[in-house]
Amino acid sequence: MSNISIKQAQNTDEQAWDTYVNQHPDATFFHLFGWKKALEKSFRHKNYYLYALDNDKIAGVLPLGHIKSLLFGNTLVSTPFAVYGGILADNDEVKQALRQAACDLAEKLKVDHLELRNIKRDNPDWPYKELYVYFKKELADNDDDNLKAIPRKQRAMVRKGIKAGLEYEVNQDVDTFFEAYSESVRNLGTPVFPKKLFKSLLDVFKDQADILTVTKDHQLVASVLSFYYKDTVLPYYGGGTWLARNLKGNDFMYWSLMQHSLKKGITAFDYGRSKEGTGSYSFKKNWGFEPKPLYYEYYLVKAKEISEINPLNPKYQMFIKLWQKLPLKVSQILGPVLARNLG
Repeated sequence: MSNISIKQAQNTDEQAWDTYVNQHPDATFFHLFGWKKALEKSFRHKNYYLYALDNDKIAGVLPLGHIKSLLFGNTLVSTPFAVYGGILADNDEVKQALRQAACDLAEKLKVDHLELRNIKRDNPDWPYKELYVYFKKELADNDDDNLKAIPRKQRAMVRKGIKAGLEYEVNQDVDTFFEAYSESVRNLGTPVFPKKLFKSLLDVFKDQADILTVTKDHQLVASVLSFYYKDTVLPYYGGGTWLARNLKGNDFMYWSLMQHSLKKGITAFDYGRSKEGTGSYSFKKNWGFEPKPLYYEYYLVKAKEISEINPLNPKYQMFIKLWQKLPLKVSQILGPVLARNLG
C-alpha cells in the first residue's frame, strides 16, 4: 500500500531532485533544479518546488513559480520563463497528489490561476490555451544529410551566409551576446531580460549551456545562448544585429549550432515554441520542422477566464510599436523591469 506525502524542496534536495528528473522519460531541461536557482537569483520570484514521497522514495516532482505583478496578474506557473513544465510522476496516483497540492497552493496564495505547461493534454477538465506550438526534430549523424534535410529555399539562405564569409565562435561571452540579443528583442517590440539572467544561467548550468556568436570581419552579426539536455540542444535566447538580415546571419547561426551540437553528440534540435501566425513560426517551418501543439492548462482560482497576455492581443499593439522606437540603451535599462514579470 502506498504512502504518498508531498514536500517542498529545499536547496539541499537538489541532487535527489535532479536524479529523479534525469531518469524520467518525460523530463525537460526546465524541470531541473538549476532553473529555480537561476530565476531566484535573477528575479527574486518565490518558487515552490513540490515533490512526492512514496514510501520514502521520490515518486514525482512539480516545479512551480509564483509571478505576481500589477500589470500582468498573479499566477502560479510550471514552469515560469520556460517552454515546458508540468508534473513528472511514476503513476497516476502520484500525479493526482501533486496536482491537488498545486491546486491547494494556488488557492492559498489567492492567485488568478495555476498554469501547467504540458506537452500532452493532462487535465481534460481544465481550460487550456491553444496559443503555442513547439518545433523539435531529430538530427542526422552528419552535416551533409542535415544540410540536405533543410528545404531548398532555406538551404539557399544558409549557403548565402556561408558564402558571405561569416564565422562563429563558441564561448561564454555574455556581454557580446547581450548586444545582439537585446537589439533583436527591441526590434520585435519586446522587453529584454536582464543581463544578469544570462550570467546566472551560464553559472548554474556550466556544462549544459554555451553561447555561439557569429561575426563578419570581427563585427558582431548574431548570437544565441543554448541549453543542452540529454540528447537535445535548445537554442533558447538569440538575436541578430542590423547586419544579420543582409548577411543571412541568423540562418548561418542556427546551421552552425547544428554542426557544433553534432560534435557534442547531440541528436535532436529543439527550436522551442512560437505562436502560430508569427514570423518565428514561419522561420522554423521553413527549416523543415513540423509544429506540434503545446497544452498550457489552467486551474482558475480568482480569474473567471484565461488571461490573454501575449503580443498578439490587440491591446498591446500600441505598446509594441512604441517600444520598437526606443533607443537601444533605453530599452536595455527599462526592459528588465517589465520582463521579470513576463513569466
